[in-house]
Amino acid sequence: MSDARSADKAAADPIILDFEDNRLLALLFGEHDRHLARIEERLNVAVASRGNRLMITGPADAMAQARKVLTDLYRRLESGSEIEMGDVDGAIRMTQGGPMNAPVTAKLRDKAELVRDDRPVPEGAVRTKKRIILPRSHTQKLYFEALQKHELVFGLGPAGTGKTYLAVAMAVSMLLEGRVDRIILSRPAVEAGERLGFLPGDMRDKIDPYLRPLYDALYDMLPAERVAKGLESGEIEVAPLAFMRGRTLANAFVILDEAQNTSPVQMKMLLTRLGENSRLAVTGDLSQIDLPIGVPSGLRHALDILDGVEGLSFIKFGEADVVRHPLVTKIVRAYAQKEQQLDLTAPRPRR
Repeated sequence: MSDARSADKAAADPIILDFEDNRLLALLFGEHDRHLARIEERLNVAVASRGNRLMITGPADAMAQARKVLTDLYRRLESGSEIEMGDVDGAIRMTQGGPMNAPVTAKLRDKAELVRDDRPVPEGAVRTKKRIILPRSHTQKLYFEALQKHELVFGLGPAGTGKTYLAVAMAVSMLLEGRVDRIILSRPAVEAGERLGFLPGDMRDKIDPYLRPLYDALYDMLPAERVAKGLESGEIEVAPLAFMRGRTLANAFVILDEAQNTSPVQMKMLLTRLGENSRLAVTGDLSQIDLPIGVPSGLRHALDILDGVEGLSFIKFGEADVVRHPLVTKIVRAYAQKEQQLDLTAPRPRR
């Protein structure tokens, strides 16, 4: 018994970390030490600083996680990247959700600066012209791996989990590497309570608002002039799903976003468009279907039909993978709990 107590006491000894650069240490702490406060709150540890030395106290496992988070974030600062609160949350999430790999999305200190081609890319990362992107959760890591390995990947889960953003990152990376010749980004133009006919402008003006999130992701990873040139030349195409009919999509990385709002016919149409050396990422959230009542979701239909088919991958995100504002996680959880209650209390059909 005394040996066990001694082992527990030894395991709980404080962890001491020494850092060389005090300037980087200030960035690591964050304004008013808010990064340290978030680590303390999320991991149930205490972090005290004196000069360039940190002392971590708390449960042994939590201290090990905190050390991993702090050292990974410091290495990012050494490489010339910034960190923000979302990166801190991502680093914490990576230590809790799976293997402790290097976390976070590298965001350049100067947003106008381009990523240098000679900058080393950490394992599991994706390089674009403006960012080096790493997963912020274990599921995101699995998603990246699936996008690398499989020609057809379904990314399923709630808003804010990075399904579309990471798929665009992989598409841009493969385009820059010459692994594909073009990127095709598509969404079904389904109204979420609005009416297209009452929106001002021509058809393109009416459709563009539905495709704006895809444009935003592109501009986050490529210089504006490269996006404009790609859109003009056809190297990058952003179009409603209806425009895909009758085409064969070869040497392309295709992303279908908001796939829960496709019909079964539309989904089959796109899945059968794939040509030689093409990849397709299908993303959607089955809890946010905007189709008219009585119209089945093509995404749900495809999941039932393709279950067990070799050569494709299904990655399911949960509330723990939400990488937006922390309140979004709570909102997703609250809605999920309410929907589960409604399912349990709904009257069952008579047999």
